[in-house]
Amino acid sequence: MRKLIAACSQTSLVLNLLNLFIRLKFLTVEQITTADFAKWLLDFAKPQPFVVDARSQAEYEVSHLKAAVRIDPMALDLSATSNISKDTPIVVYCSIGYRSAKVAQQLQRQGFTSIFNLSGGIFQWANEGRPIFKDDNHPTQLVHPYDANWGKLLKATYHAQN
Repeated sequence: MRKLIAACSQTSLVLNLLNLFIRLKFLTVEQITTADFAKWLLDFAKPQPFVVDARSQAEYEVSHLKAAVRIDPMALDLSATSNISKDTPIVVYCSIGYRSAKVAQQLQRQGFTSIFNLSGGIFQWANEGRPIFKDDNHPTQLVHPYDANWGKLLKATYHAQN
């Protein structure tokens, strides 16, 4: 039991340090917590955000947040946002938040004014037991772990085989 508690504490500490690093590196990108984002998605009185997944195609195919549109962070093609207003709220996420912060920064440079980076990314979202989908109609509990090292930040029960 002590090992489990220590491992959870270490994971939380590492995620918190990574979140701090990302906030400091991308000072102009506003962060949103998983808890605040989950509340927002349930509040239909607020305009619902355009959700962007900034992970690879392989990661996205394993699972993603409902209604998320994938934008490749390596070959940044922002055409998926060409039909939305510059003031539409956009929430961008990736595994932990670094790639999504880079995409959010690019969206800001394109003139979008309401951009949020999901702090902790899909790893934290899944670790908290929040809903993820294989496609928009099929819930899953599996997440692509990105690689062996970063995957340590994702609870083992959520690891997809990569």
